[in-house]
Amino acid sequence: MTDPLTETPLSSETVFDGNLLHVRRDQVRLPDGSETAREYIVHPGAVLVVPLLDDGRLVFERQFRYPLGKAFIELPAGKIDPNEDPLVTGQRELLEETGYTAREWRYLAALHPCIGYSNEIIHIYLATGLTAGNHRRDHDETLETFTQALDEALDMVRRGDITDGKTVIALFWAEKYLNGRWR
Repeated sequence: MTDPLTETPLSSETVFDGNLLHVRRDQVRLPDGSETAREYIVHPGAVLVVPLLDDGRLVFERQFRYPLGKAFIELPAGKIDPNEDPLVTGQRELLEETGYTAREWRYLAALHPCIGYSNEIIHIYLATGLTAGNHRRDHDETLETFTQALDEALDMVRRGDITDGKTVIALFWAEKYLNGRWR
C-alpha cells in the first residue's frame, strides 16, 4: 500500500558533486497531482561510536569544525566508505581517530539528522572492552581525545558545552541503554 503522503520523482539532476557532499534537484509530483522541485544533499551515511572504557568513562574528541569556526566536543564518528558495512566503519573510525579497538560492539540506533535537506543516516554503536593503541588519523585530521564520565558528559550537554547533535543523541541513548531502560 502506498503512503498517501508520498511524492513521486519525475526527474533528477546533479547541482553539485563534491568530495563528500552531492547536491541534487528533483522534480516531483505531489500527492495532489501538482509538481514542485526538491533540493537535497546525498550523503554516504556515517557511524558514531560511543566508546566505553572498563571504568565507565567515555572517550571523546575535541575537533575544529570549519563551517562554524570553532572546536566542538564529539564522540568518534565518520562517513561510511562505498560498500562498507557500518560496523566496519565504526571499527575503522574508532581506531583511526582515537587509537582504541573494542572487543564488543552493540548497535544502539539509527538517526536521520537532516530530514529536510539530506538523506544522511547515522548508525550509533556502543563499543566496550576497549584496548588503547596508536591512532591512524588522516593527514588533514587534527583532534584531541579525552575521557569523561557519562554523568559529567550529560552535565556538559545541559550546560551547552556539548552541542553536536549526533553526540547529544548518542549520549542520551547510551544513558538509557546502560541504565537498563532501553534494550
